Amino acid sequence: MALFDLPLAQLRTYRPELDEPADLDDFWAGKLSRARAHAPLIQVTPVETGLTLVDTWDVTFAGHDGDPIRAWYLRPAGVPGDLPVVVEYIGYGGGRSLPLEHLAWPAAGYGHLVMDTRGQGSGWGSGGATPDPVGSGPAAPGSMTRGIDDPETAYLGRLMTDAARAVDAARALPGADGRVAVTGNSQGGGLALVAGSLVPDVSAVMANVPFLCQIRRAIDITDCDPYQEIVRYLAVNRDREAAVERTLGYLDAVHLVRRARADALFSAALRDMTCPPSTIFAARNHYAGTLPEGSPEAPSTQIEVYPYNNHEGGAAVQHDLQIRWLRERL
Repeated sequence: MALFDLPLAQLRTYRPELDEPADLDDFWAGKLSRARAHAPLIQVTPVETGLTLVDTWDVTFAGHDGDPIRAWYLRPAGVPGDLPVVVEYIGYGGGRSLPLEHLAWPAAGYGHLVMDTRGQGSGWGSGGATPDPVGSGPAAPGSMTRGIDDPETAYLGRLMTDAARAVDAARALPGADGRVAVTGNSQGGGLALVAGSLVPDVSAVMANVPFLCQIRRAIDITDCDPYQEIVRYLAVNRDREAAVERTLGYLDAVHLVRRARADALFSAALRDMTCPPSTIFAARNHYAGTLPEGSPEAPSTQIEVYPYNNHEGGAAVQHDLQIRWLRERL
């Protein structure tokens, strides 16, 4: 893939004007309040995996409106003390898969909560186990346009609330010390940004080639899914553009990250057609933007750039960097 987005020098200062809804904070406060009416943990069951160096639990926690969300919880075996927990969110179309696919963070000495993705899990990997119990009106194939005519019914709003509640669940797990870092790739990276914004006292945010950033721009400059699901929906439902635009204003990670406070490590790939680099830099450059300029409370916002990569980004190289970066913060 050839370079198609802004030059790197412009990306580093790219900070687009935002048009976030006036009631954005009230909207999310209401969603989280309804979710938090339910205790975070529903069930935590030890499972035998054959992995002698890692202990594993099958977790169900209360997500959006208390819906049951599945997760894996892994911990290094034989460690008696409480540990910080890394919460991981999964890329679009994937599910929590199998415990043996999630060994890096326990091997690095952390607890690790891997959130399943409601209504996904059949696109790649080893599957998921969490249905989305909420129906929707007409939608394009995929998850992006389910309920998209209204922010209260949008699938992404439910998923983002699940992501925030996963942080609450992580703090309530056995052997957790209350410190939580959030991470993920693509959709998972976008959810990490959202969770770190809706729960701003997390300890660290690690977002690899994150999805769900500056959604309106992404729709216009890339031909790739999942953003093109919205294009196909509007190509048929021509009268719903204004409603969709309004909904996306509540769900765009660039709007939400202005409220984030934890140190953040981003990655972007300059040939990434799935999550265009300008949309990622928009999130990085607006991160913690509600703080006064030059505030001593401003977090660190590092971004690692991969000039010759597509949506795979830095892959294992970025994960290695994350482990070293997080060690300095936890």
